[in-house]
Amino acid sequence: MASSPQHYDFLILGSGESGKYLAWTMARAGHRVAVIERRWIGGSCPNIACLPSKNVIYSAQVASLVRRGKEFGIAAGPVGIDMAGVRERKRTMVNELIAIHRNNYTNSGAELIMGEGRFIAPKTIEVQLQDGGTRVLSGELVYLNLGTRAAIPDVPGLHQSTPLTHVEALELDRVPEHLIVLGGGYVGLEFAQPMRRFGSRVTVVEQGPQLAGHEDPDVAQLLMRRFADEGIVVELNARPSRVEGRSGDKVRCHVQTAAGDKVIEGSDILVAAGRTPNTQAIGLDVAGVNLDARGYVQVNERLETSAPGVWAMGDCAGSPQFTHVAFDDFRVVRDNLAGGQRTTRDRLVPYCMFTDPELGRVGLNETAARRAGIAYRVARTPMAAVLRTRTLSETGGFLKALVAADSDRLLGFTALGVSGGEVIAVVQTAMLAGLPYTALRDTIFTHPTIAEGLTVLFANPPATPAAAAH
Repeated sequence: MASSPQHYDFLILGSGESGKYLAWTMARAGHRVAVIERRWIGGSCPNIACLPSKNVIYSAQVASLVRRGKEFGIAAGPVGIDMAGVRERKRTMVNELIAIHRNNYTNSGAELIMGEGRFIAPKTIEVQLQDGGTRVLSGELVYLNLGTRAAIPDVPGLHQSTPLTHVEALELDRVPEHLIVLGGGYVGLEFAQPMRRFGSRVTVVEQGPQLAGHEDPDVAQLLMRRFADEGIVVELNARPSRVEGRSGDKVRCHVQTAAGDKVIEGSDILVAAGRTPNTQAIGLDVAGVNLDARGYVQVNERLETSAPGVWAMGDCAGSPQFTHVAFDDFRVVRDNLAGGQRTTRDRLVPYCMFTDPELGRVGLNETAARRAGIAYRVARTPMAAVLRTRTLSETGGFLKALVAADSDRLLGFTALGVSGGEVIAVVQTAMLAGLPYTALRDTIFTHPTIAEGLTVLFANPPATPAAAAH
């Protein structure tokens, strides 16, 4: 160990969304800042997650639109898929994003150190440098921005099959002949549909009773119908029991179902079964940082850990696993450093699943409201009633809002349809402002837009669900 560690005002382990913005902000304010990153400059989002996956999803959407050319009066021949070209488009975007990140480090004055960091004492990290050698760094204030990684379930033979995760799936230069997707959550669904559109046979294996398990049944049912229409096979209530073979060659996935055991044979297997935090084997016990039962860093509502002068941000702190939440974690820390009283309590977190149709949701859905015993009314309209969808030939889906039973307060909103992830921002803003649903009903929205559908949605008073009616 070096006799005298290099000391920084801010020492940040991990360059994900929270860490990089904190680094750039504090360095520009004149502080000495170092960020330790072992691989992904800027974190998962620009490299292996949000942005590259949406890039590939859009390539698949273009392929789908070309196949539908006749519907739009466009004469088009057979669609040929060049997966190496799809990958190159994605890689070009990622490289451009990395260059932007490097420039931000240079321009802000924050030092980016590429290597593997491990605590060797409180607030002191030894870094095995990527280019060889070691450095020992200490920080007046230390921030953990460790992220998460794809979890590989403990299914016999699965590890040995070298399955794809989202990381490897985004680097494919070929179309899998038959892709088996383990998991029917948003990651699994966001990969299953584009791979089908590229030409793969696709089977989704979901342990639960529906796709998108956190969503209302009407959302899951519509997604099931769309997947079936596109030729995607979905096995519900199906538990993988054993995997044989090697992904990329030939795999056999044994699953247990209510109808008995079955074997699904495919060429590749993709694991999309949740996340696990990157908190192990980095000396957090030496740092005095406590973990919870699931391995996430224990934090309070100000993101402070059990160790004095140490914070955790983003996925590793148990925050909702979205880049936009990690960015807000940065804002919580930044504002509190300036003397504020900002916390993570009662945040209104929106999210979007980039399937086709797109799913956007903010606030409560019916499932969550019932579970919490919250009385509500429902406003609902099919996307076909939103005239913009007819100009796009994208009429599938619906808009649905939950309104309090005893007032006109908005409790939540679901948009399953074209631009669903965009229109939720309007309702989220109204919820944050405390506006009643009638304010959206009476707003003059541009015609023809998807947002105009909110006036259609709220044209009639929300109704009490039949199951809850007295």
